[in-house]
Amino acid sequence: MASNPPAKIPDLTGEDPQGAQRLRIRRIVVEPAAAGRRLDVYLAAHLPGVSRSRAKALIESGNVAVDDVRPKPSHAVRPGERIEVRIPSPVQHGEPQAEPIPIAVVYEDDDVAVVDKPAGIAVHPGAGRVGGTLVNALLAALPRLSGLDRMRPGIVHRLDKDTSGLLVVAKTDAAHHALAGQIRSRAAVREYTALLRGAVPWQERTVAAPIGRHPVHRRRMAVREGGREATTHFWVTERLGDFTLVRCWLASGRTHQIRVHAAHIGHPVAGDPVYGRRGELGLARQFLHASRLSFDHPRTGERLTFNSPLPADLQEALEALRRSRHRTSR
Repeated sequence: MASNPPAKIPDLTGEDPQGAQRLRIRRIVVEPAAAGRRLDVYLAAHLPGVSRSRAKALIESGNVAVDDVRPKPSHAVRPGERIEVRIPSPVQHGEPQAEPIPIAVVYEDDDVAVVDKPAGIAVHPGAGRVGGTLVNALLAALPRLSGLDRMRPGIVHRLDKDTSGLLVVAKTDAAHHALAGQIRSRAAVREYTALLRGAVPWQERTVAAPIGRHPVHRRRMAVREGGREATTHFWVTERLGDFTLVRCWLASGRTHQIRVHAAHIGHPVAGDPVYGRRGELGLARQFLHASRLSFDHPRTGERLTFNSPLPADLQEALEALRRSRHRTSR
């Protein structure tokens, strides 16, 4: 039999102690029928738009109190307990809003989160794009984000819309400063897997060439005099006839950097609709994936390393190429 709805005190709106974000405050009194349920499961069932993972994150970040005590997500609720939930949300006009977009959070603590971004989603709002981005998804999935850039909360570095893979997200301003410094100093390692068109004549190569806005096609980037310094390291991992699988390391972080440098040396990324051939190998996007991310934790100093396997579309294209290569070599 369905349980009665919980007793609730009407929503309030307030400021958090640091004034960084306005809050929606929800207060719930646990009903008898809910006795024994996990707290994160209970909150997900009673807070509209809040998933279990979001509820767990709210609890772990100290935004939930049960009878004025900070609980664990596994806490078994008891009838009559009073639960207070603080749900941060952006309020300034024009700021990105939380949207329930599924994202894979592969690691999270009080300071940082690491997400595995799918292809097809932009990292943050931009010209003509106010929603449907990773930022909108992060605002819904995480209890707080750094506020150094209110239009790009939490964003320390970026990936192109159709590039998949790992990003680190800052949950506090201190973490944001520390992580940005690691990227500038190259202490943070960002490794990509890419498939280049052509049989490259080298095993490893470093491309140091400045990148700036294309003088004619303003939505494209190009190697050009007066551009910003950019360095990309390439290392061959597999030769596949007319294509070459490589690992790439960034020593800088310019827009479209790997794609521009690969095209500049005559071996564009396979399937790249801007700098190469759209639809190559049946791909709906460029074969580029942020496969490895390593950085020092901004508070503890512990070295953290994360790996992401190729997503299905890239793995399928690679396997088809390998099969084709095997048939022609027999």
